[in-house]
Amino acid sequence: MTQRLEDQPVAIKLKLALAWSALMFLYIYNDYFNLYMPGTIENMSAGRIGPFGKAGELVFVGLSMTLAIPALMIFLSAALPAVASRWLNVVFGAAYTVIEGLTFSGALFYQIVVGLEIALTLTIIVLAWRWPRGAAANAGG
Repeated sequence: MTQRLEDQPVAIKLKLALAWSALMFLYIYNDYFNLYMPGTIENMSAGRIGPFGKAGELVFVGLSMTLAIPALMIFLSAALPAVASRWLNVVFGAAYTVIEGLTFSGALFYQIVVGLEIALTLTIIVLAWRWPRGAAANAGG
């Protein structure tokens, strides 16, 4: 006799942390594969960072912050209280959807991965927006 598999519910905080983790992996792989595109290494050697132009302190700070926020959201999604986690996920999910939309160009492989990134950030927004409410919260109004 075969037994049915039990489908365990996954906590919203874990779902959000996993979505940000998947997003980070997509960033890393897309950037890695982009290194194989003609001209990328030459531009890097010349100190140019794609559409940002000449590599400089402000460009590096901006890019570092842009990459640090999703990495921190992996932890913050799980560690923060529900209200703070929910709103940070909605705000940063929306911000990164816009950022990814602005990078939706280039080679087909890059566009496919950016499309997946957009799907993930939209999923983050929806998950956070629909954060489950407890019985006590519902009873209060």
